[in-house]
Amino acid sequence: MTEPLLEPPPSSFVQLLLARVRDFVREPGVLFWVFGFPIVLAVSLGLAFREKGPERVPVLVVDAPEAAAARGALEASPLLSVRAVAAPGAADALRRGDGLVLVRPGTAGGAPTVEHDPGRPGAPAAAALAADALERGAGRKDVVSPALVRVDAPGRRYVDFLIPGLVGMTLMGGGIWGVGYGLVSMRVRRLLKRLAATPMSRRAFLGSFLVHRVGLALVEVCFLLAFGALAFDLRIAGSLADALVVGLLGTLAFGALGLLVGSRAQNMETANGLMNLATLPMWLLSGVFFSTSNFPTWLRPVVDALPLTALNDALRLVVNDGASLAACAGPLAVLAAWTAGSFAVALRIFRWV
Repeated sequence: MTEPLLEPPPSSFVQLLLARVRDFVREPGVLFWVFGFPIVLAVSLGLAFREKGPERVPVLVVDAPEAAAARGALEASPLLSVRAVAAPGAADALRRGDGLVLVRPGTAGGAPTVEHDPGRPGAPAAAALAADALERGAGRKDVVSPALVRVDAPGRRYVDFLIPGLVGMTLMGGGIWGVGYGLVSMRVRRLLKRLAATPMSRRAFLGSFLVHRVGLALVEVCFLLAFGALAFDLRIAGSLADALVVGLLGTLAFGALGLLVGSRAQNMETANGLMNLATLPMWLLSGVFFSTSNFPTWLRPVVDALPLTALNDALRLVVNDGASLAACAGPLAVLAAWTAGSFAVALRIFRWV
């Protein structure tokens, strides 16, 4: 029997499988999201929630001569960090979250009170620790057993922290992805080449993207805050107008960053990579889901310089703390710098084709 002149073709399934493997290996973006992103995420969360040992629980004590004994008993506990506050502003300090509990001295030798909001994360445990410390001090003649008092400190639930962060993340996505994608899409479809033949200036063209984005952003901010109020009883402690101004400045910053990302990208693949590069650090570092105070001190200057961090901080100051725009000057200055810098660079490097 003669041998066949040609080898039988390999299985089509094997060839198709090898083709999929080659496509996977040749695409660096896919390799990053499969192997690189989990490592970046693990590093960032590891820095935020690294083992730091037990942290002291912040306790506020009304500053008064009759509170000296109670304060001494609290300071004797290694688990508590005690801070004195003036009586007129004590309730506001508790509401702002300067401490988890507020200890008021008893009048005429009566029992001190431990005020806390059970709806705030960590407050019940903090109240128990403070009461235990005062109980331990009750063995002395100058300290009596405390009384636990439940108070309402709105704005300090986790959902109150989360919703402004989600508003900021939404504005970032709409600014960078919405503006950047729209610009690159026009370039891919050769629409920019046609517009280049008109007397329209770059400034007017790019500025129209920002103004359009601002209009959408104001609706988004109102919608998300209204949803938080209806679904989770979110209370806006400050002015709604101030919250809208903060959202507007954040939208301008992210819209300008979107213009910068899309100013030269020639295709959607490149635009995808650049927009992921711009947004990924802020998703991980800007305190959307947890406080940026968890990051180590050496990383905080980088975190605080990110536009999403500035927007989240300003929104939380207005919504949760009732702060004015003047009190948000630092974060707003960061947003203004990102807006001016990104728009100026985008104007300079923008290309129509």
